[in-house]
Amino acid sequence: MKKQKLKKAAALAAVVSTVFAVTACGSKADDSSSKAEKSDTVYRTLQEIKEDGTINIGVFSDKNPFGYVDENGTYQGYDVYFANRIGEDLGVDVNFVSTEAANRIEYLQTGKVDLILSNFTITDERKEEVDFALPYMNVALGGVSPDSHVIKSLDDWDKDDQMIVISGTTAETYLTENYPDIPLQKYDSYATAKNALENGNGAAWTNDNTEVIAFALQNKGYTVGISQLGNKDTIAPAVSKGNETLLNWINEEIQSLEGEQFFHKDYDETLVATYGEEYKEELVVEGGKTE
Repeated sequence: MKKQKLKKAAALAAVVSTVFAVTACGSKADDSSSKAEKSDTVYRTLQEIKEDGTINIGVFSDKNPFGYVDENGTYQGYDVYFANRIGEDLGVDVNFVSTEAANRIEYLQTGKVDLILSNFTITDERKEEVDFALPYMNVALGGVSPDSHVIKSLDDWDKDDQMIVISGTTAETYLTENYPDIPLQKYDSYATAKNALENGNGAAWTNDNTEVIAFALQNKGYTVGISQLGNKDTIAPAVSKGNETLLNWINEEIQSLEGEQFFHKDYDETLVATYGEEYKEELVVEGGKTE
């Protein structure tokens, strides 16, 4: 009788143990599956790009003089000049993909581009979603407004006025966090933001100071009343999170180009006509060194 009870108890324990093991395994599988779904990122390695013979680089198509399409349908600008050198040194063709500020991260995460070179400012929030290479340019935020009503400070902002910003930019984030009472009029592209300012749809336009300075120099009747808003930042190439082979190559490329002062040449070819010599040393970063 005791033997039968012991056998039954052992059998029951085995069943319970089996059920628990199956349940536990199922739980672990679900967890790892969930983690995989969260960490899945689409990208091509450096070797895959070389084998394909083409690298897809996201640049602006409407942000002269950094990334724009000229009258012949050719991409031009500071970022484009660098992109072409990357293609040359990699030994592959460059396929330019037109991007906007709001879709830069999305284009990397979905594999639409291998690399972003579209005036991408490094921020802690963005570091969580993409991997930045070494910087190649300095930048800060600035504000441009009509000569008839130059905005020199945001501390005395008229509550009835609206500020023009571009969605997905550091300007939008900065103003939302630091000046929540200023009403923002948001646009998806640089072209529409510029048109909005020209049409009087906002009292001022806040964006990278390089952009607002260029706008004021190229368009009579406007003044950069705020040349630096917040801290100075840097602009860098970005790749998909975890794409270490491409990231390492880009970093090595930036470091090696310092020997020929490549970004000073880039400035001379693409930016000097807009900014002149006075801004060169303030904007250009060589070898990824910001100090």
